Amino acid sequence: MRVAVVGGGVIGMLQARSLASEACHVSIIDQGELGRESSWAGGGIISPLYPWRYDEAVTALARRSQSLYPQLVADLHNESGIDPEYVEHGLLMLSVKDEKSAVAWSKDHSAWMEEIDSEALYNLEPSLAEGHIRSLWMPKVGSVRNPRLLNALRHIMHQHSNITVIENKAVAQIVDRRLVLASGESLDFDAVVVCAGAWTSKLLASPSINIEPVKGQMIVFDAPKNLVNRVVLSDGRYVIPRKDGKVVAGSTLEYTGFDKQTDEQAKQSLYESATALFPALSECQVIHHWAGLRPGSSQGIPSIGALPERDNIFVNAGHFRNGLVLAPASVELMSDLIAKRPTKVDLKAYAPR
Repeated sequence: MRVAVVGGGVIGMLQARSLASEACHVSIIDQGELGRESSWAGGGIISPLYPWRYDEAVTALARRSQSLYPQLVADLHNESGIDPEYVEHGLLMLSVKDEKSAVAWSKDHSAWMEEIDSEALYNLEPSLAEGHIRSLWMPKVGSVRNPRLLNALRHIMHQHSNITVIENKAVAQIVDRRLVLASGESLDFDAVVVCAGAWTSKLLASPSINIEPVKGQMIVFDAPKNLVNRVVLSDGRYVIPRKDGKVVAGSTLEYTGFDKQTDEQAKQSLYESATALFPALSECQVIHHWAGLRPGSSQGIPSIGALPERDNIFVNAGHFRNGLVLAPASVELMSDLIAKRPTKVDLKAYAPR
């Protein structure tokens, strides 16, 4: 079976890897370089922010993905020689106004969440700004260093015998099972899986797909090791520690179309949010400031399945802020659908419509 995967982010590359492992001949096509858009720009937290505020459809995919991640990153490390740096260091949530809802959600979903007092909080994060009296704590939440994850996948794409990589070539049109490239070249396949993130609606022009770009800006501090030890979330902003000590701070939420420009106002806002949490970050240099385009969708529920009007065209896109979080389960679901196997997660909630 010849399959085209359009879009080379984390979902597109994992989808190509999954289908190639089942003896499909896969061509992965991207308008730029593989892994350089939204997946590269994200923070890499393997949990939705404030998970209890999401629809059950997002929760189901998130739980499945969280169970798959440890083995997945081990396999990617083994296949590529690049360590994605998955770390299960936990998530602290400060100043949560709907704490009762969070605790009730945790009990209903067997999610390990606990309320901790200030003593336990400052034992976990000694450099946290003073004055916090309590927190919600999810110790099993991990994060991945997404550029390393994407580099591992990109290496696998170029080495896999069943995968053909086509980079820096935009798809202009999909006609039945034929892809027409902007260069005029056309390619025929048995099936097409569109994983084009924020560009999906633009490419498909289908009434079943409504995905829009949502810009997010982020910064990274050149911090010493152990200044920040956990993912810390407060008032919608977060900091994420890396193994080498660097601290990522994010993120903005901007509806500005396909504009990916950064601006000083956003940079200053992110800086102030991060240093308010960890004052010692004010002594560290901001070494990078960037932006990416999330694939925004209603309630953050992705579209996964065949287009109702074109059953040989499949979509796996619209994960909004949770592309890295939901990728393994979304890819598993799509691969099971194409192979006509029973799915681990109920497909109905994600069907394009």
